[in-house]
Order: sequence, then C-alpha cells, then structure tokens
Amino acid sequence: MELRTISAMAKRVNEIIIFVFVALFSKAIGAKPYWRTRWPIDRVSNECLTWQLAVEANNVRGWRIVPAHCLSHIEAYMTGGQYEQDVNYIVEQIESYVIELVVGEDGMDAWVLDIDDTCLSNVIYYKKKKYGCEPYDPMAFKAWAMKGECPAIPGVLGLFSKLVDHGFKVFLITGRDEETLAPSTIANLHDQGFIGYERLFFRSPAYKGKSAVVYKSEIRKQIMEEGYRIWGNVGDQWTDLQGDCLGNRTFKLPNPMYCVP
Repeated sequence: MELRTISAMAKRVNEIIIFVFVALFSKAIGAKPYWRTRWPIDRVSNECLTWQLAVEANNVRGWRIVPAHCLSHIEAYMTGGQYEQDVNYIVEQIESYVIELVVGEDGMDAWVLDIDDTCLSNVIYYKKKKYGCEPYDPMAFKAWAMKGECPAIPGVLGLFSKLVDHGFKVFLITGRDEETLAPSTIANLHDQGFIGYERLFFRSPAYKGKSAVVYKSEIRKQIMEEGYRIWGNVGDQWTDLQGDCLGNRTFKLPNPMYCVP
C-alpha cells in the first residue's frame, strides 16, 4: 500500500515538473498558452467585428460614422448574406414568441414596428455613403426617401403579414418628417406589400426638436392610452426600444451603418 502511495506521489511530482518546464519554455520563446489556437487573423476585420458587436450591444453610444477602415467589413456584412441571415434569425425568434400569444376578441392587441431599416431597407442609399463611413447627410437622405424606392426587408415583410393575419393591429412609427416624406413613404410601403397596418405615425411639427426616444415614447403612450396592448416592439435602433410604454417585449434588428441618437 505504501509502495503504491509513493509511486503515485512520484508520478504526480513528475507531472508537475514537466508542466513547469513547458510553462517556462513557452514564456522564454514568447509562445501563447496552449489553449489559444493560433489561427491566422485579419487584424482589421477582427477589430471591425469587435466594434460592430459593441455597437449592436449598445456599449458604444452616440457614434456618428463607421470607422473608415471598417468599410470593407460593413459592406461584406450588409451585402454578403450575413445581415440577411441575422435578420431572419431574429424574425424566427419573434415568430416563436407570437405563436405563444393569444389574440383577444376585442381587437386591441398590438405590435409596433419602425420603418427605416426595419420594414424598408436603405442599403442602396448607404452604398453611396460608403455604408456609413461618411457623415449623415439629411438633404441627401430626404431626396432618396422622396423617391419611394426603398425595398422591403423580406423577413420583416413576412413577419408583418403574419402579425396582420393573426389579428394583431400593427402600428408603424417613423422618424421621417410628416410634411415632406409622408406621401412617398406611404406609397413606398404599399408598393412593397406593407398593406393592412392600423396606423402610421410620422414626426409631425409638434415633435420637431424632440429626441427619438421622447418622440416614440409619446406615440406609444398614446397608443396604449387608447386601450391597445403592445405585445412587441421591433426596431433597428436602440432609440426605437428605449423610453416609456415599450410593450411586453422588444426586438433589436442589426444596423451597423448609422446611429440615431
């Protein structure tokens, strides 16, 4: 019994000596710890992916432009299929939640959806603006929106149709200016298949100068004061999902091209 104990101790001491030797040798030659796999890394792409994650997690706030060296990364993300895949995955989560809900017979169950880069895509416009690497240009965006050529985001259009078919009242809330962009936006939504929503809210003169959070909070409050139950709120900006009267659940769609403060 004693021989077994001594043998086991000797084996353990030998393992410790080997471990210490390897550790010292690795430190001496500057090697990384064995648990770090040394895959080839594109440092610029890696840094931009980190920035994008921080933005989507709302850890970077109030940013104005996409870092210039991240242009290729954001372009690849928005046009290479990953963005669409991410949106579709989130839509799947929303639909799983919707299935669990029981729509009341009073017609007061509601959802709130943002428009820009939630229902309608502005990727075509932002391609000309280097996917957000250039500062926001209000006049250029206004000219683009007035054309009424924004394509629908397929996953969200499908979600919208399912919400309407399930009996939910869908309210669309946009930061677009009511006086100049209402006609083109209404026509754009209709042409892209967004038909059957309950009401569409634009930023009217009464809300000029107010932040997106304050403006959208007041609209949602108005909806709830009318007796509606907001079960879900979907937007691509954190300011779509902050403030008061948010509803039962919020869902953030990805958008690394711009930030609405």
